[in-house]
Amino acid sequence: MAATLEAGVPAGALWGLVQDFVVGQQEGPADQVAADVKSGSYTVLQVVEALGSSLENPEPRTRARGIQLLSQVLLQCHSVLLEKEVVHLILFYENRLKDHHLVTPSVLQGLRALSQCVALPPGLAVSVLKAIFQEVHVQSLLQVDRHTVYSIITNFMQTREEGTQQLSGKSAKRVMDGEKDPRNLLVAFRIVHDLISREYSLGPFVEELFEVTSCYFPIDFTPPPNDPHGIQREDLILSLRVVLASTPQFAEFLLPLLIEKVDSEILSAKLDSLQTLNACCAVYGQKELKDFLPGLWASIRREVFQTASEQVEAEGLAALHSLTACLSRSVLRADAEDLLDSFLSNILQDCRHHLCEPDMKLVWPSAKLLQAAAGASARACGHITGDVLPLLLEQFHKHSQSNQRRTILEMTLGFLKLQQKWHYEDKDERPLSGFKDQLCSLVFLALTDSSAQLQLVGIRALTALGAQPDFLASDDLEQAVGHLYRLSFLEEDSQSCGVAALEASGVLATLHPAAFSNHLVPKLAEELHRGLSALAGGDGSPQRPQNLRCLQVLSAVSTHPSIVKETLPLLLEHLWRMNKGNVVSGSSDIIAVCQSLQRVAEKCQQDPESCWFFHQTAIPCLFALAVQASMSEKEPSILGEVLLEDEVLAAMVSVIGTATTHLSPELAAQSVARIVSLFLDGNTSFLPENSFPSRFQPFQEGSSSQRRLVALLMAFVCSLPQNVEIPQLDKLMRELLELSCCHRCPFSATAAAKCFAGLLNKHPAGQQLDEFVQLAVDAVEAGLGSGPTRHQAFTLLLWVTKALVLRYHPRNSSLTARLMGLLSDPELGPAAADGFSLLMSDCTDVLTRAAHAEVRIMFRQRFFTDNVPALVQGFHAAPQHVKPNYLKGLSHVLHRLPKPVLLPELPTLLSLLLEALSCSDSVVQLSTLSCLQPLLLDAPQVMSLHVDTLVTKFLNLSSSSSMGVRIAALQCMHALTRLPAPVLLPYKPHVIRALAKPLDDKKRLVRKEAVSARGEWFLLGSPGS
Repeated sequence: MAATLEAGVPAGALWGLVQDFVVGQQEGPADQVAADVKSGSYTVLQVVEALGSSLENPEPRTRARGIQLLSQVLLQCHSVLLEKEVVHLILFYENRLKDHHLVTPSVLQGLRALSQCVALPPGLAVSVLKAIFQEVHVQSLLQVDRHTVYSIITNFMQTREEGTQQLSGKSAKRVMDGEKDPRNLLVAFRIVHDLISREYSLGPFVEELFEVTSCYFPIDFTPPPNDPHGIQREDLILSLRVVLASTPQFAEFLLPLLIEKVDSEILSAKLDSLQTLNACCAVYGQKELKDFLPGLWASIRREVFQTASEQVEAEGLAALHSLTACLSRSVLRADAEDLLDSFLSNILQDCRHHLCEPDMKLVWPSAKLLQAAAGASARACGHITGDVLPLLLEQFHKHSQSNQRRTILEMTLGFLKLQQKWHYEDKDERPLSGFKDQLCSLVFLALTDSSAQLQLVGIRALTALGAQPDFLASDDLEQAVGHLYRLSFLEEDSQSCGVAALEASGVLATLHPAAFSNHLVPKLAEELHRGLSALAGGDGSPQRPQNLRCLQVLSAVSTHPSIVKETLPLLLEHLWRMNKGNVVSGSSDIIAVCQSLQRVAEKCQQDPESCWFFHQTAIPCLFALAVQASMSEKEPSILGEVLLEDEVLAAMVSVIGTATTHLSPELAAQSVARIVSLFLDGNTSFLPENSFPSRFQPFQEGSSSQRRLVALLMAFVCSLPQNVEIPQLDKLMRELLELSCCHRCPFSATAAAKCFAGLLNKHPAGQQLDEFVQLAVDAVEAGLGSGPTRHQAFTLLLWVTKALVLRYHPRNSSLTARLMGLLSDPELGPAAADGFSLLMSDCTDVLTRAAHAEVRIMFRQRFFTDNVPALVQGFHAAPQHVKPNYLKGLSHVLHRLPKPVLLPELPTLLSLLLEALSCSDSVVQLSTLSCLQPLLLDAPQVMSLHVDTLVTKFLNLSSSSSMGVRIAALQCMHALTRLPAPVLLPYKPHVIRALAKPLDDKKRLVRKEAVSARGEWFLLGSPGS
C-alpha cells in the first residue's frame, strides 16, 4: 500500500494524533484528524502514511486500532475523496479482509464509508461484495458488524444498482442465513425486497431465497421491556410480508406454507397467514393460484365456520374477497379454464344449503362468505346474487316467524348493498333486474309487519333498493313514500322505527325528489293545516305531537333543492298562520318550527343555490315576524309575546346564523346592506307584509321590545365571512356599545356586547380597530365605576376580552389583567371567576370558527402561559375571603387546557387544585375534579405523592349535596386505582368501607359509579389486577 501512495512525509502533529489514538487509546484524535482532512490540512493518503507502522504491526489489536482510525476518518470525509484515492483504499481494505478476525470490524466500517463515495468507479461495488462474501463469515460477527455488512449492501444497491445486478438469492442467503437480531432483520428483509422488486436475476436460487426468508414466518418476537430501539413485532411482520408477497415466483412454496399455518392452532399464525395471503393476491394471477384454490378455500371456510375469534373471521373473509378479485381480473385465454366460475361454484356448493337449514345455525357464516366473494367483482356479484337471491326470497316466505324473516332479510340486504359497488351500462345486465317485483313485495311486507325489528331491517332494505339507479318504478316509489310516511308517525314505543324512517326519507328524497314532492309534501301540508285548525278550535293537545313529527319529516326530506323550494315556504307559511290565527300556546311550538328551519338550513349549506334561496326566503320572513312582534299594538298577540321570549329568540339566532355562514361574499354583501339599514335606519322595505304600525328603532330609548331583536342582528353580522364589508360600521359599533351598557334590558345589553365583540374579532388590524378597542375600554371603565350599569359593563369587558384573546390581540393582556383585578371585587368577584370559563370555552352563537371568527391556534396554551402565573400570585396575596374566586378562575383555566400542556406544570399547580377541592362552591369542585381525573391516569407518579390528601377529599366529596360532584368524586376514586398498588394498599380497607355509603345513594348514576369504584378497590393488589 505504501509503495502505491504518493504522499509526502507526514507532519509531526498528525503523527502525534495517530499515536495518541493507536497507542494512547484516546478517541478524540479521530475527530481531530477528520476535521483536518476536511479543512485540507492533510490528505487521506497522508493519514495512511502516518499509520504505516501501526498497519504493519504484528499485534492484531494494534493493526485493528490503526484501521479503526482510518475508517472513522473515512466515515466523516468520504465525500471529499478522489476516484484514485477510492480505488487504492478499496484494494487496501479488500486485502485486509483476509487479516485477523479482530481487524474485520474496523475493515467493514471503512468499506461502509467507501460504499457511500460519489467517486466510486464502476465495477468496484461487485468486487467489494465478492470479497466480503468470500472472506467473511457474516453470521459469526457481532450484531453491529453484521449490521455494517447489510448497510454496505444497501448503499451499493441504492447508488450502484447497475454494478450490483450480479447479486443473487445465493448471495443473500450467505449473508442473512441464521440472522436473529430484529434490527438486522429489518434491513435484511429490505435488501431481499429490493433484490426482487428491482428484478435482479434470481435464476435457480428462488427457492433458496424463499427458504432463507420464510423460515422467520410467522414472526414470533416479543420486544424486551424498555427497548431503546423501539422495534415492535408488527414492524417485523410487515417487513417480512412485503418480501413474501413481492413476487409470484414464491407462490408454489408460499401457498402451502400459508395453508399449513392457517390450519394450525396458533391464533397469531392464522392472522398473519391470512393477511399475507391477502397481500399476495395483489400480485398473483390464476396461474399461481390454480393448484392451491381447493386447499385455500377449505382453510378459509373452516376458519369462518368454526373460529371463536372475530378477527380471524374478518381476515378470512378479506382473504376470500382478495382471492375472488384476483381470479376476476386475470385475463383468460380462449382455451383456458375459467377458474373464477369453478371457484364460485365450489363456494356456492358448500354454503348454499346452509341457508335452507331449519335451525339456521350456519346461516350467517355462509352469508358472510358468499357476500365476501360477491363483493370482489361485478362478475362474481352477478354469479352469486343470481344463484342466492331466489333461494332467500323463497326462504323468507317459507318462514313465518318475524325473527327468522329478519335474519333472511338482513342477508338479502347485504347482497342489495353490494350492487351499489358496480356500474352496469345495460339495465338488463343488473343481477337484480329479474327480481324487482319480488324484492319490492318482500320489503313492503316487512314494513307492514308487527315486529319493530323487522320493520327496521325493511327500512334499510328499502333504502338500498331506492339507491339502485332506475330500479324502482313510479308506483313502487309512491308505495315506498306511503310506508315511510306511516312509519314516521309511529307511537313512542316504536321510536327507533320513526327515526329510521326519517333517515331513509332523507336519503331517498335526494335520489327521487319528484316522488317525495308529489306524494309526501302535500300530505305533510295537509297534516299541518289540520293541526292548526285543531289548535284554533281549542282541541290541539292530541294534535301537537303530530305537528312536531310533521315538522321533523319536512326538515328530514329537505335534501334536494327542488324539495327545499316546497318545504321551506310551507314551514314559513305555518309560522305566519300561527301568528294570524293566534294558535300558539307556548314557546315550544315556535321553537319546534325554528329547529326544523335550522335543520333545513344545515342541509342547504352544501349547495350554494339552495343556501341563497333559503337565506333570501327565510331571513326576511323571520325578521318580519320578529319586528311585527316587537311593535306595540293595542291588542298584542299571544304569538308576539312568545316570539320575544329568550328561548325563542335563541332558536331564531341559530337559524339565522346557520343560514348565513355559507353565503358567498357577493351574496352576503347584498344581504348585509339591507339588514344593517333595517336596524340603523328603520328601512323595512325588504320585509314581507311590512305594513307595521310604527317605526322600527331598536337603538332608541323607550323601545325595549325592539331592542331585544339586536340578538337577531348579532346572529347575522357575526356569521358573515371576514371579507364582507359591513356598511355604516362605525355608527353600528357605537350604537352597539351604547346599548351594551344599558341596564334596563340585560338580554339586549348582552346581545349587543356579543355582537360588538364578534365584529371586533373579525375587524382587520389597523387604526379603526384600535379606536373601537379604546371605545370599549372607556365604556367598561366608565360603567364599572359605580351605579346600576356595573354588571352590563362587566359583561362587555368579558366578551371584548374573549374577542381579543381568540385573535391574540396585544390589548388582550391588559383586559385580562382588568378582569383578574375584579376577582377581589365584593360584587363582581364570583362572576369574574366564572368569566375565565367563558374565555377558555367554545361558544355556540358567536366567536366560532364555523362563523368565520379569527381563532388563533393554541390560544388556550398562550392564555395559560401569559396569565396563570399572575393568577397563582394573586391567590397567594389575596385575603382569605377572596381566595375562592382565584381558585375558581384557575380551575376553569386548567379544566379547558390540553393535557400535554398541563402535565409539565402539574407539580407546581397540584397544591392549588387540592385546595380548590376544599372550596364550598360546587362549580369549583366539579371543575377541579374533572381536571384531576385524567391527571390520575396520565401522571400517576406525581399524584402518588399526594395520595393521602386525594383519598380524603374524594371520599368527602362523594357525599356532596350536588349529584354531579358526587359522580365526579367517585370517578376520581376509580381513577385512583391506576396509581401504584403499594401506595394505595394501606388505604384499601378504609376506602372500601367508605364507598359502601354511596351504594345506597338515591340517584342511580351515583350508585353505578360507586359500584364501579368499589369493585376496583376490592381487586386492588390481587393477582392480575
